[in-house]
Amino acid sequence: MTTANEGTAGLDPALARHIEELVDRRVAERLAREPAKGPPSMTIIATKGTLDWAYPPFILASTASALGWDVSVFFTFYGLNLLRRDLSSLQVSPLGNPGMPMKMPFGPQWLRGIDWNIPNIVQASVPGFEAAATALMKKTLRDRGVAGVDELRAACLEGGVRLIACQMTVDLFGFTREDFIPEVDQYCGAATFLPTAQTADVNLFI
Repeated sequence: MTTANEGTAGLDPALARHIEELVDRRVAERLAREPAKGPPSMTIIATKGTLDWAYPPFILASTASALGWDVSVFFTFYGLNLLRRDLSSLQVSPLGNPGMPMKMPFGPQWLRGIDWNIPNIVQASVPGFEAAATALMKKTLRDRGVAGVDELRAACLEGGVRLIACQMTVDLFGFTREDFIPEVDQYCGAATFLPTAQTADVNLFI
């Protein structure tokens, strides 16, 4: 790569100095017009409110904030359930989910290794099947040492993640702000959130 000094070699010293000063000034002016680059930023749109789908947005948001990223999560439709004061009612449904049900989290190793391919008609007709699946999921998470949803949400708040509720959905489902944790940063619509997403380095829809 040719440097400024090499490019002006052989020229009259006064002319070379003038060229170098002009280049330095133009570079400085160009850099001054560039917007200051802050930390990486990420926005997440969380649309699902079941136990299993609660983990992706909170894991990604808490990890990014721990890395120093600026993170905002927009909770809309069923994703609003993740902002409720009490998260103990979150459930997981294997019905219609090709990745479910999970393997057994207890018993001998041969039992734990079985893939339980249960037909949807059985899952839909057996009373308490969803409650059982939720209990098994929670046990699996505990046995594997995975933090609870409430712990991950608390980690997000501690890391400065902005938790934003969709006001349109709040009104649509008849919620009040008292239904949600007081740490919700903002209640707004898509028109308010989209400019934040527009300037983010990473945008995720979950």
